[in-house]
Amino acid sequence: MQASGKLHLGNLVGALQNWVRLQDQYDCYYFIADWHALTTGYANPQAIRESTQDIILNFLAAGLDPERCTIFIQSRIPEHAELHLLLSMITPLGWLERVPTYKEKIQELKDRDLSTYGFLGYPLLQTADIIIYRARYVPVGVDQVPHLEISREIARRFNYLYKEIFPEPEALLTEFPKVPGVDGRKMSKSYDNAVYLSDPPDVVEQKLRTMMTDPARKRRTDVGDPELSPVYHLHKIFSSQEEQEHVAHGCRTADIGCIDCKKILIKNVHAVMEPIWEKRNKLLDNPEIVYEVLRKGTEKARKVVQETMELVRETMGLGKW
Repeated sequence: MQASGKLHLGNLVGALQNWVRLQDQYDCYYFIADWHALTTGYANPQAIRESTQDIILNFLAAGLDPERCTIFIQSRIPEHAELHLLLSMITPLGWLERVPTYKEKIQELKDRDLSTYGFLGYPLLQTADIIIYRARYVPVGVDQVPHLEISREIARRFNYLYKEIFPEPEALLTEFPKVPGVDGRKMSKSYDNAVYLSDPPDVVEQKLRTMMTDPARKRRTDVGDPELSPVYHLHKIFSSQEEQEHVAHGCRTADIGCIDCKKILIKNVHAVMEPIWEKRNKLLDNPEIVYEVLRKGTEKARKVVQETMELVRETMGLGKW
């Protein structure tokens, strides 16, 4: 999870809830990518630090269990950077320039100078993050498969040039529901339309009360189309089937108003958020718990990467003399 902002409901249902399930099926490594955040946010390191703190709290509050998975911060494992450097020696520039998001991000973030090697080399660092654990699977959505493909190509090239050390990581395809923000667009911190996991209950309620609905329903008596209402799409994620049918019928017939529809959603979102708020508050009051989780996670991750890097150095002629 890149340390480029606070986590929101979209991150919860799109990634974290799935990660919680996966920790009982695989040997999982979850980390906060603070180096990745520097590729676009290098001018504001304090924001990256704050984001890192927010993410680790939400990792634990959402249900990631350090007894069932490994949790750490990317920059605490310098071997990631070493492998990134070595991979940069064998990766053609053209491979990096053709990554789908490279030009898209440059256009999207025109206010930042992204003409840096760090930004161009982002896929290499991402590859190092994956293959240094000799990972076989990476949980991604369909739209991220092209990003994983370059990692597979780089692993394949290393194995061809030197020795077969790295498995070619496969996509563990995950259904990521589209989570609308309060303005109807995709929920995103960059749009400033998100409901954050760190928002207190009254702020969550206020954001959902002012959320967009079907624009055709200007008055309480107007009928609407629930499929045009971002609120209804949140109901599909957080409300029961019975409640979804109730609000959809009420919207089409004007039997219920948008305020009543939102009250049901607020209740259900609060039910999901309450255990997260409770755990977050406990962790904020006991920061030593977080430090211990990161210490143990770093220790475990480092043992794995050191073994990998010994093999890499030896294979590339950089072993001990």
